[in-house]
Amino acid sequence: MKFRFPGFKILDRYILGKFLSTYFFAIAMILIIVVIFDYVEKIDDFTELKAPLKAIVFDYYLNFIPFFANQFSGLFTFIACIFFTSKMAYQTEIIAMLSGGMSFRRLMWPYFLGALIIGSMSLTLNLWVIPISQRHVVNFEQKYNKRRMRATYDQHIYRQIEPGTFVYVRGYTDAEKRASFFALEHYDGGKITRSLETSNVKFDPESKRWSAQKYIRRSFDSLGVETFTQHRNLDTLINLEATELGRINELVQTMNITELNTFLSQQRRKGSDSINIIEVERHARFAYPLSTFILTLIGVSLSSRKVRGGTGQHIGIGTALCFSYILILRFFQEFAKGGELSPGLAVWLPNIIYLFIAIYLYQKAPK
Repeated sequence: MKFRFPGFKILDRYILGKFLSTYFFAIAMILIIVVIFDYVEKIDDFTELKAPLKAIVFDYYLNFIPFFANQFSGLFTFIACIFFTSKMAYQTEIIAMLSGGMSFRRLMWPYFLGALIIGSMSLTLNLWVIPISQRHVVNFEQKYNKRRMRATYDQHIYRQIEPGTFVYVRGYTDAEKRASFFALEHYDGGKITRSLETSNVKFDPESKRWSAQKYIRRSFDSLGVETFTQHRNLDTLINLEATELGRINELVQTMNITELNTFLSQQRRKGSDSINIIEVERHARFAYPLSTFILTLIGVSLSSRKVRGGTGQHIGIGTALCFSYILILRFFQEFAKGGELSPGLAVWLPNIIYLFIAIYLYQKAPK
């Protein structure tokens, strides 16, 4: 049996046009509201730190919009489906289509085409556009947002740079490329064997070397007895760059998919404890756009039947389902980041659960 690709008819253009226009209108409205509230919240910082209007508009808000548009994409795909499909059901248009010989599966064709357009846009944003735009947002906020200026780096940073070797950095500032304290520790079987400690250490971005005027070497024998020696003029090259000192959750959001895969491979070689966070981010970039198809199927199946409550009831049930999807997704992601669940399973499980819900609602939809 050969699969016949359905032709694109006037009715398909009507449904696709309604779907996409409702989706983009809803996204535009929520973005206007978000931008206004964000500006009101941060206007004091912009004024006090003398942020130029051009930087606010082009460096911040122009790059701020893709991230939030993608964040709300699934919700408003869902709402767009429910809103105009429920309206067609209430006006008995869907009954007329089905009575005229159109199958429900054929009715889904323009919806899935719309979902393909929205999902492709979301995937492109996730893999390439948003990471670049987030870099501009971060750079802007480091200059003109007091809270982000203070919170770019943790006060105490602990990183594994290779199996059994850890770096502790305290009080690092990106502007001066300097930390108030630096320690390089080596472990064997869970016990520390030697360490290097220094204060007021500086990082050179070009040579990738860490330098200080004085440092101490400590060593521990099998009985735990410590010996230490003092030295001058530290100049060392270790497997750690200043970019890795940033908060991992924020750091990975500024990497495109190629950079993210490279960073993941690098951290695996180091035996880093941040691998789960990176893998969650990588899986989420593919899982979230794919959910567009699942949410579209749920939305159409749910709202295609005429009910007494009309559009309001459909939107209420649909919004509850959509928010529960987002809640479950975030819940599983946090478990994965903590190591309680496999990152791949945690990110894809909500899609699997809601795919079964979508199939059930599809079977119950009017035929």
